[in-house]
Amino acid sequence: MIRLEGVTKRYPGGREALGHVSLHVRPGELAFVTGRSGAGKSTLLRLIPLLERPTRGSVTVGGANLGQLARRRIPHLRRGIGMIFQDHRLLHDRTVFDNVALPLVIAGVPRREMARRVRAALDKVDLLRLERAHPVTLSGGEQQRVGIARAVVSRPPVLLADEPTGNLDPTLSAEIMTLFRRFSELGVTTLIATHDVDLVDRLGHRRIHLADGRVAGDEPARSAS
Repeated sequence: MIRLEGVTKRYPGGREALGHVSLHVRPGELAFVTGRSGAGKSTLLRLIPLLERPTRGSVTVGGANLGQLARRRIPHLRRGIGMIFQDHRLLHDRTVFDNVALPLVIAGVPRREMARRVRAALDKVDLLRLERAHPVTLSGGEQQRVGIARAVVSRPPVLLADEPTGNLDPTLSAEIMTLFRRFSELGVTTLIATHDVDLVDRLGHRRIHLADGRVAGDEPARSAS
């Protein structure tokens, strides 16, 4: 589903964020990308929806080589990728319902279908009771769940999360990771960047470790998971 081959990313000024990275994430797989701050985790994730382009090498998503993708096709690519950020990026002047509905509004989904899908997504993250609340009234964990519901409401085949538990306590972090596991079990290819190595080790899923922009380790999922 996601394949990087010989990917290098250099920023203006010469800083190399990624160097000669090659990896393959299979359809429906749940994998974690770990590494210290500055190791290249966020850059790697940003290449997949073409928020960044590689300096060298190729990125393929769902069989499409992104280097050959026409600019007009980028919105279509991004509609198939749910993205979750550490800072939530919620609209605080909109309700929870409206925040989750935003991707469907952009896609032109009919209102009745939109309402059904938004409520289904909120139900998956156990927030249906708060659909009329505003984000400012929610806890950090609840805001992160709203971000997850928004990311999955379009039923994307790929889900990316950049440090989704960075501001949460261990209990909430484990609950959020359980949600990602459930989506993976439904066939969603899920790639999560995190520095929480202890939590990743407990979960037992594949772990891709970056150091100085290179793959320093790639541990397969434990069979017991």
